Amino acid sequence: MDKIRIVGGNILNGAIPISGAKNAALPLMIAALLTDDTLTLENVPHLADVEQLIRILGNHGVDYSVNGRRESQGDGYSRTIHFTARNIVNATAPYELVSKMRASFWVIGPLLARIGEARVSLPGGCAIGTRPVDLFIDGLRALGAEIDIDNGYVVARARNGLAGGRYVFPKVSVGATHVLMMAASLAKGETVIENAAREPEVADLANCLNAMGARISGAGSDTILIQGVSALSGARHRVIPDRIETGTYAMAVAMTGGDVLLEGARADLLETALEAIARTGAEISTTNEGIRVARNGAGIAPVDISTAPFPGFPTDLQAQFMGLMTRAEGRARITETIFENRFMHVQELARLGAHISLSGQTAIVEGVPQLNGAPVMATDLRASVSLVIAGLAAQGETTVNRVYHLDRGFERLEEKLSRCGAEIERISS
Repeated sequence: MDKIRIVGGNILNGAIPISGAKNAALPLMIAALLTDDTLTLENVPHLADVEQLIRILGNHGVDYSVNGRRESQGDGYSRTIHFTARNIVNATAPYELVSKMRASFWVIGPLLARIGEARVSLPGGCAIGTRPVDLFIDGLRALGAEIDIDNGYVVARARNGLAGGRYVFPKVSVGATHVLMMAASLAKGETVIENAAREPEVADLANCLNAMGARISGAGSDTILIQGVSALSGARHRVIPDRIETGTYAMAVAMTGGDVLLEGARADLLETALEAIARTGAEISTTNEGIRVARNGAGIAPVDISTAPFPGFPTDLQAQFMGLMTRAEGRARITETIFENRFMHVQELARLGAHISLSGQTAIVEGVPQLNGAPVMATDLRASVSLVIAGLAAQGETTVNRVYHLDRGFERLEEKLSRCGAEIERISS
């Protein structure tokens, strides 16, 4: 397995291009199953999860081309990919594919809406909590689907097509909101989704679906209305910039000091996180080119945060913020309210000299004046990059193992950071 080697102590100066959002690109790619026309997506990041989903969609009969030709590598920090699902050849999403990435379970909605059946393995993904699929199942049942669990597979049928209905989520779920919105786009009649996820990626999917001919209003609020249509067409859509990547690099600059322009970043996608970073002492400003983050060498102030659904502090930035707080001048409290078991990075940060104690859903971080490099191991996607942030400020050499987690969500991280002065490299096995 590849490793990331970091020699800490360098400040960051320069510019980092922000890639398209992974969490937006995946549901947009799955939306290609809803039409037999071509869906063209611009600004698609080159990530392991994207490549895995391309394989999963191919299993269902989706053809694709990159920048007009079939290829496996992008020639920049973003790509344009054309997806065509002219014929759905397989309604089954098998365990060996779905188990590798949880978001692939979302094909259940478009398959059910388009061909009236789906057989999808129960999902896998990062080990950060059970994340059951009951909200997906209950929501699709509200649209008239018949669903059973058979030997580890969710088997769904809608013999006469889906019908509009009303569903109130008992708990906010981004993935289930994506799925219900896609399924309802081709259902007969009106669907009302209440307590819907408000994340920017939900609104981005709605914008794409509307460009395809769907009739969706209210996305970005907690109530979404969908008037079903008989068919959707192709469209061209640009993936929004990745707010998690934006926040991650902003925290890296706050950790090391320096001055970096995050090119193409949008502040409106992560205002709560940027406010928290600013309270640590970093200077944050928006420009026509993106977001500029700077810290002039002053100490890092401790800041308490609690994760929450959008527009709150993102759970996907919790580990990175904890990495930043390991060098704070004082005590910070970090509370995780979204996922259980999402403090797996604590023990690895401790290997670098961090002082962190756990009390239920809260981590108490006592900042230390110095971290020291050490071999560490990534346990999940966001935990892996928290170790990179800590390693950038640690004295000596840090080696991050299991970076395949990192490759699922960060495009060319070592290249982007090294261009700004970090001493960081990938070591291939």
